[in-house]
Amino acid sequence: MILQTQRLTLRPLADADAAAMHAIMSDVEVMAHWDIDAIEDPDLTGLIVGAQVREAARDEGFYWAVTRLDDGAFLGCADLSDLDRWHQRAEIGFIFGRHAWGQGYGLEAMRSVVVQAAAMDLRRLTARTHVGNLKSEALLTKLGFEIEGYLRGHIQRGGERRDCRIWGLLL
Repeated sequence: MILQTQRLTLRPLADADAAAMHAIMSDVEVMAHWDIDAIEDPDLTGLIVGAQVREAARDEGFYWAVTRLDDGAFLGCADLSDLDRWHQRAEIGFIFGRHAWGQGYGLEAMRSVVVQAAAMDLRRLTARTHVGNLKSEALLTKLGFEIEGYLRGHIQRGGERRDCRIWGLLL
């Protein structure tokens, strides 16, 4: 399924997007608040993208490549994952390259994902952030998400435990 906004196209993520994703996922600053360090090996990025493409093919999640409408530039990815159709809920996620930061692309893309989730009869969305990820927290707040919980030591990264926040939105 393809989503379109005023400035963006969100199209299904494809294996061919692995190189563009690697440019983003190999950036230390972009990956500072992710569960894993910046990825040095492009083959690993390819495996991650491939797993998401296969999950989408099984109708178990939706992963979109976010591109600029005017020139097709790859900006990042957005997703609806951990779909639970019985309980009408899913988790949202997003990652954007630094070249896309500060221009409202993330908010624009994620608003369209939230609208799509509602159209799919989902009634609850969740998201998870690392404590200190102020940009993602600001985006979630603008979307209407509220902090619902705190997970102490939830992630092991770089020899330390990281805390996370759980966010929720009722549709």
